[in-house]
Amino acid sequence: MEVERHHLAELEHRPELAPVRRRARAGAVLQHWFLAPVLTSGPGPALPPKPTPEASPTHSRMGPSPWRGLFPPFVPTAMFCFAPPPPAMRLAMRAAGLRWLGAATAALMLLALAALLPLTQRAHAGEPVFSAVQSRPLPKREQPWPHNSFVVLSYHDVDDHQADQRFLAVTTHKLVAELAWLRENGYQAVSVQQILDAHEGKTPLPPKAILLTFDDGFRSFYTRVFPLLKSYQWPAVLAPVGHWVGAPASQPEIDFGGLNVPRKHFSNWEEIREMHASGLVEIAAHTQNLHFGHIANPQGNTQPAAATLRYDPARQRYETPAEFEQRLEADIRAISHNIEAATGQAPRAWVWPYGAMNGKAWALAKAQGYRLSFSLDEGLAHASELDNIPRFLMGEDQSLEQFAASIVNIQQRSAQRITHVDLDYIYDPDPAQQEKNLGQLVQRIHELRITTVYLQAFADPEGDGLVRSVYFPNRVLPMRADLFNRVAWQLRSRAGVKVFAWMPVLSFNLDSSYPRIARAEPPQPDQLQGKTLPPHDGGQDYQRLSLFDARVRQAIQTLYADLAWHASFSGIVFHDDALLREDEDVSAPALAAYRAAGFEGPFPKTDASQPEQQRWMRFKTKALTDFTLELLQTVRAIRGADVQSARNLYVNTLLQPESERWFAQNYQQALSAYDWVAPMVMPLMEQVPEAQILPWLDRVVASAACIPGALDKTIFEIQSVDWRKSDAERAIAPERLAQWLRRLSMQGAQHLGYYPDDFIGEHPPQGMLRRHFSLYWFPAP
Repeated sequence: MEVERHHLAELEHRPELAPVRRRARAGAVLQHWFLAPVLTSGPGPALPPKPTPEASPTHSRMGPSPWRGLFPPFVPTAMFCFAPPPPAMRLAMRAAGLRWLGAATAALMLLALAALLPLTQRAHAGEPVFSAVQSRPLPKREQPWPHNSFVVLSYHDVDDHQADQRFLAVTTHKLVAELAWLRENGYQAVSVQQILDAHEGKTPLPPKAILLTFDDGFRSFYTRVFPLLKSYQWPAVLAPVGHWVGAPASQPEIDFGGLNVPRKHFSNWEEIREMHASGLVEIAAHTQNLHFGHIANPQGNTQPAAATLRYDPARQRYETPAEFEQRLEADIRAISHNIEAATGQAPRAWVWPYGAMNGKAWALAKAQGYRLSFSLDEGLAHASELDNIPRFLMGEDQSLEQFAASIVNIQQRSAQRITHVDLDYIYDPDPAQQEKNLGQLVQRIHELRITTVYLQAFADPEGDGLVRSVYFPNRVLPMRADLFNRVAWQLRSRAGVKVFAWMPVLSFNLDSSYPRIARAEPPQPDQLQGKTLPPHDGGQDYQRLSLFDARVRQAIQTLYADLAWHASFSGIVFHDDALLREDEDVSAPALAAYRAAGFEGPFPKTDASQPEQQRWMRFKTKALTDFTLELLQTVRAIRGADVQSARNLYVNTLLQPESERWFAQNYQQALSAYDWVAPMVMPLMEQVPEAQILPWLDRVVASAACIPGALDKTIFEIQSVDWRKSDAERAIAPERLAQWLRRLSMQGAQHLGYYPDDFIGEHPPQGMLRRHFSLYWFPAP
């Protein structure tokens, strides 16, 4: 929203756009006066090839427009889709159909047409043009919540006077104001039992359902919150740490994450028993004694004890997965026993300390009867998904207006700003220099005010794309350095960004006993007549393993599992090496897989019938996607269900869907499979002529905009260097990058990224990124 205002303000203050602004405003007034909604649902002009109703689910229900192709497109981002006819077109149609209005009216309408023609000419030239609010999709914040959805609010301590942020406290006044706002605006507090009933299909949740949760077991819940709940007759969840609320009254202080806090600051089991007996308070588990950080890597970072392996500096080794599970199982058993002893009811809800989940620990908790798992992810919760229930963390630094806006906008996905970072440039044999490099990166990312870093977890110092070592302990490849977890945690805790582990899918250098992808013999020149070759051969340098071999799959899954055990991160981004070309794979395991799926030779299917080629292409695409999802599930089973997924795709999967035969990548399938899809919108790599780059960027966004919901999940990732040039000349001029970013944003791209980030050479420059890339409202110069 802030970015949209920024660009609108920029348009308002650019003198060269004054004629466009005047014509747009005049057109809007004339449209309001003269135009009835004659054809507002009809399709706008489209670029070839024209989709047929059978082939395109987005084809208008009204059928093809009789004016298709006669006028240039008015709204560039909808040129393939449902855009209503441009005002000029509608004026012409109106003039043709209403001759009875008389010559004066017709003349006035023709004048309007003449005034708007330059605007449509600008659109035809590929320049962004203002679009009427009515033609834009309805924002999610204005749509009702999906059936059985709910919002979870995460509170901690409550104080009448001072909101101590050591305890994430809010004042009593603030809490009362927020509860009153919720009640007066139709929100309804629900209980854990109501959520379970909705999950089981018994009774649906009411509209605008809210679940209130209070962590840690502070006594303020008993003295301040509990009376409010009784007054409102609203249910809530209290998640105490067993070790804190179970401390004897004679104990003067409690160790609260390294801070000595008076015992009276926390509740006790007697008060908890009373609150549970009221029927308003559900008691959840917040661990027995794992609400602290322990050393999690050789560099000494402390990370949540309930979610990470412990590192022993004295013995220079990590806790084994078996030791981790034994430690967690004992803690879960202890807190479950204590809650049931106090309340007479076994706990059903598990609340993760610091919101840090762990898949193995959650499996142990579920085995002991837990059914709901609460994290601190963003977004709207749903009764169908109880393994990762997001919560909105409440703080004192938020005004009531900001609180209300956050609730109203809960469905709106936050805009993402992403950069790819090469860990190869942080690594140095000298530990002191390596720490200096890391410090430079963390400082730069903090100052850029972005949301996410795609951090390289593999080593590729040769730059040939073949992975011979990685940056985390594992059982498959050599470890160049135990560095990934250190850098990821520093970025998260110091720079305030999410970190996705950037990993290849197939390009690992395992020993020769693991089969590689095999290509068919290249065709002779006389065999190429009439055949279409891919415009960009993205995989020409990648040496890849055959995913159809069981040993290959197991080795790669083991590598991903070891990453999940030894590092803390928010997501996985699958590298662009997950591709199969038109003449791949003809290795022995692949041929066996084709035959098992019902295909008959010869292979590849380049000379087969069109339906058979299509079926073979889709089989390969699905095989790649399914394998990445297996890897994702491997990671989630260890790190937790909150690990997100992203995948890099070649941009032609948007512009030319038929390019699936060249890459075995399908954009629409990827949208369904992953949380995020990151097409590589790199015009110089794709060898787009200079004069065509801006219209080409328009087409990329327009292609995504045609698919409902695609812009919400697509990260448009540009290049910051030109790999065709020498190292000294590779950096793309900042003003050029700014132009690309502005263009994508004005066309409707919500999420943007770039690769690579040269944090040592400060490219792209911080000033340019803060103005044209950052989401921060008041960027520094």
